[in-house]
Amino acid sequence: MLATIESWPALLARLLAGRDLTEGEAAWLMGEVIRGDASPARLAAVLVALRAKGESAAEVGGFVAALLRAATPVPVPGPTLDLAGTGGDGTNAVNLSTMAAIVAAAAGARVVKHGGRAASATSAGSADVVEHLGVPLDLTPSAHAAVAVEAGITFVFAAHAHPGMRHASPVRRELGVPTVFNLLGPLINPAGPTHRLVGVADGGKVPLVAEVLRGRGASGLVVRGDDGLDKLSTATTSQVWEVREGAIDRAVLDPAALGIPAPASGALRGGDAAANARVVHEVLAGRPGAVRDAVLLNAAAGLVAAEPGDGGPLGERLETRYARCAEAIDSGAAAATLTRWVKTARARSSERRAAGAGV
Repeated sequence: MLATIESWPALLARLLAGRDLTEGEAAWLMGEVIRGDASPARLAAVLVALRAKGESAAEVGGFVAALLRAATPVPVPGPTLDLAGTGGDGTNAVNLSTMAAIVAAAAGARVVKHGGRAASATSAGSADVVEHLGVPLDLTPSAHAAVAVEAGITFVFAAHAHPGMRHASPVRRELGVPTVFNLLGPLINPAGPTHRLVGVADGGKVPLVAEVLRGRGASGLVVRGDDGLDKLSTATTSQVWEVREGAIDRAVLDPAALGIPAPASGALRGGDAAANARVVHEVLAGRPGAVRDAVLLNAAAGLVAAEPGDGGPLGERLETRYARCAEAIDSGAAAATLTRWVKTARARSSERRAAGAGV
């Protein structure tokens, strides 16, 4: 493939001329980033040029492929489900995907969630909250597989799975604007989940992400609330792109049609890891309200993504799974899933430390 690469200046010139890169060229560029061989000036120029041109599905697919090739695989037996958003929606919402992941696992899905720490100090990331709940982030790939089988859910820490991404962090911080990296997080889970619920904050990128999933042979839902939330919104309608068996179908979901009341302004706003972890425990204990409604809707969407399509309208499929997810909370199954997850993950982490210490 290297023979097809002209040079950084030549590729940059093509981008500035509004021409797309091939998937192979994009993969080569990401390989340079992962190895730390991309200078800050070159990387910044390419990221800005891609953003100005508009990233193509082939370009994003190439970046994803390079990152997954460089990552250590996490071989969790399937079928498996990931629920994740791109972030960047500016809402500082509580960790809806993390709570929805626990509920979906309690309702029967095998969840392999992938995520990282917060990009700012104002809102906790999924890794921050999971860690605060008591789940260690240092599990090996084999430990992840065991925990997913035993507990129904595991969490793959992005910084451990993709250490090469650290080379791009200074440039991303300096630029201070969204780039293609903001789209990659939900797409580079090294466990290769067979099904996904992907939330996208940038409305213009929803069809792009759906096309990337289709190109990689994945199934799932790509969603965005019309209020900008990178989840299914309970405040207004949401756009839903369903990817299944090589086809993409588009729908609009109105939560009011499911009997879900609109939340009060700020009802979903979160805080630091400790505050958001308290919300997790409250929701799993059965506390009613806007956060529970949003968690149930997104957990139900995860189940729709994970389970075979029955050809019915999206609203009907969500309604039946919403009820299943509510039962998972009200029966205590969701709280028990969290307890089992923490226990099994800690046990596997302790085994790893003991082996490393030669005990």
